[in-house]
Amino acid sequence: MPQPPRYYMNSGMAYEIERKFLVTDQTWRAEVSDSVLMLQAYICSDPQSAVRVRTAGERAWLTVKSALTHLKRAEYEYEVPLADAIEMLNLCTRPPLEKVRHKLIHAGKHWVIDEYRGENSGLVVAEIELDSEDEDFERPAWVGEEVSEDPRYLSVCLYERPYNSWRID
Repeated sequence: MPQPPRYYMNSGMAYEIERKFLVTDQTWRAEVSDSVLMLQAYICSDPQSAVRVRTAGERAWLTVKSALTHLKRAEYEYEVPLADAIEMLNLCTRPPLEKVRHKLIHAGKHWVIDEYRGENSGLVVAEIELDSEDEDFERPAWVGEEVSEDPRYLSVCLYERPYNSWRID
């Protein structure tokens, strides 16, 4: 029997389940274990998927993402040479997103806090990756409104329509 085309096979799919929240105060800073400046831009995107290039310190990645549900995305990420990533950033249509990513552990869970700069300055978002969409976790006191289902807070949307432009509408 012939095998189905590869794009129908689902074994070993890489994915992320992520919840996203606005940050309400600065108390999270006491829990930070690591911070790094990140630059990222989108080579191409549509409402369903995107191809991103990102640098973080002296490392860089090329990532393909596609929405599966409002919380779950297929994600394929490949490390690339930093020099190549910088060239790719320069090929993108807009300047890269700039953010400082802070990592911390709260109640046994890994969180990242993204402090945006440039056209997205003033925006601070907390993210937690989960094993399932209905997984329980402790919400830290510094976490406010959940914005997981608001597409404006997706990085690709912040790249195309920065946070500071929202105030003009």
